[in-house]
Amino acid sequence: MFVLAIQHFPLTLRGRRMLAPSIAHLTFERSDGQPVVFAPGQFIQVHFSYADGTATKRSYSLATIADAGATPGALVEIAVSYVPGGAATALFEGLAPGDTVDASGPFGRFCLMPNDSNRRYLLIATGTGVTPYRSMLPLLGQQMALRGIEVVLLFGARNPDELLYGDEFRAFANAHPGFRFVPCFSRELPAPGSLHDHADVRHGYVQQFIDEFAPDPIGDTAYLCGNPNMVDACFEALKTRGLAVAQIRREKYVSSK
Repeated sequence: MFVLAIQHFPLTLRGRRMLAPSIAHLTFERSDGQPVVFAPGQFIQVHFSYADGTATKRSYSLATIADAGATPGALVEIAVSYVPGGAATALFEGLAPGDTVDASGPFGRFCLMPNDSNRRYLLIATGTGVTPYRSMLPLLGQQMALRGIEVVLLFGARNPDELLYGDEFRAFANAHPGFRFVPCFSRELPAPGSLHDHADVRHGYVQQFIDEFAPDPIGDTAYLCGNPNMVDACFEALKTRGLAVAQIRREKYVSSK
C-alpha cells in the first residue's frame, strides 16, 4: 500500500505537445522548488475556478517517467483530453509556457505493489487511461529483470493517430523481450509498413482479445484503466476466467465538462 502525504503545490507550464488531434501532453515543473513524490499509477488534481468564480478541480494520472529508485524530480507530466466547451479545456488551452496552476496530490492506489508475487501483469487501457502505464515502465523493467515477470499491454484506440505514447511503448517492447505491446484499433488499422504495422496489432476492442492471452488465476494480476464500459466488460471477463477481485485493479476515466 502506498501512503504518501498529500501536498498542495504550484505548477508552471514548461511544454506542450499534441499526442492526438484532441489530446495534449503537458509538462509542468513544480515551481516552489520541492520534488514531486509519487508512486507510478497515482494522479494529481488541478484546481481552478469556473467563470462565475466557483472552485472546482480535475484529476489527471501522472505520465511522468522516473528511473526506478531515482531521487524524485520536479517535473509533472499529464495527458489532457480537450473537450469542446469544457472548463478544464479552456484552462489548459489558454495556458502559455511560464503560466502557473494550482495542484494537489498524489492520490490513488492504482500502483504496482512491492509485495506482488505474480508471474504476469495484464495491463489493459483505452484512451488516456494508458497514461499511468507510461509512468510504470521503469518499475516494470526492473521487475522483469528481478523477478522474470512478463507484461502484456492491451491498448485500445480508434485509429493509429490516437495511439497515445505508442512509439514509446513499442520501443520499450523492442528493448524488453518480456513486454508485449498489443494495440487494438476499433476503426482504422495502421498503414502497411508503418511503425505500428506489426504482428501484435489487432482489429477490434480490447475486451475481444482477453481470451487470446489466457488469463491465469494462479499467475496473473490485471490492471484496467480508461472508459468505464471497457473497464466493466474486462472486469467481468477476467472474473469469469477465474481471477479474484483482488487480482483485478481498476480505475475508470469519466469525461467531464
